[in-house]
Amino acid sequence: MTVHDATAALPDIRSLRHVCRAIALAEAVLNPGGYRYYSFDAHWSETEEVFSMRNGSGDEFDIVFSAVGAYIRGFDHESPMSPYADDMIWPGVLDSVPEVFHAQVEEPAFMDDGVPRVTFCLWREAGDSQWHAGRIDFPGGHPDPDGSGWMLSLPMNPTPAAFRSFAEDYYEQPVDAEAVRHIFGERPLTREIVARLNPLASFTDVSKEAELMGYPVAPVRRPS
Repeated sequence: MTVHDATAALPDIRSLRHVCRAIALAEAVLNPGGYRYYSFDAHWSETEEVFSMRNGSGDEFDIVFSAVGAYIRGFDHESPMSPYADDMIWPGVLDSVPEVFHAQVEEPAFMDDGVPRVTFCLWREAGDSQWHAGRIDFPGGHPDPDGSGWMLSLPMNPTPAAFRSFAEDYYEQPVDAEAVRHIFGERPLTREIVARLNPLASFTDVSKEAELMGYPVAPVRRPS
């Protein structure tokens, strides 16, 4: 699998943004205050939101959402396409990125010593009917040469069941299926849902994170 397969498998921008926020919020409930695999920052800049993955081993991707569309960059540190091999971006990965996304290509947070930290890249302008990637001659002998297959597996299969499978494997604990479906359905976060996912999580703290992500929170009922 390569980034070209991902262009056909990813949902549209609006659906992708919704599922990214749901993924990040569900993990925030499961692991409040701890190191997380996924995160969502609705205030990354004045005009951008970003969904990020960091696995702690050097692999990462970011999806930047803005008024002009969505830009995805990822880095697999074991990929044969890594720029660390010769301080050069693999031909084709960034060559065709439209000008409206050049600020993301040159974003300092995505670079090391002036070189973009990237092995795969996709983009989709607002109003476009599909995702795009550059024309790339991928190295042979690798089932997932750029790392997009395994890194984008959850965004490409954005279902509550897929997230639950990831979370139970990653956190090695049962994950309540109905609570995950509730969050993926973008229904307002409630104290009950937080407790079902993680009885030890503070609803107040999780609610603050949800609000920062732009996720709806149910009003707290005060005792009469």
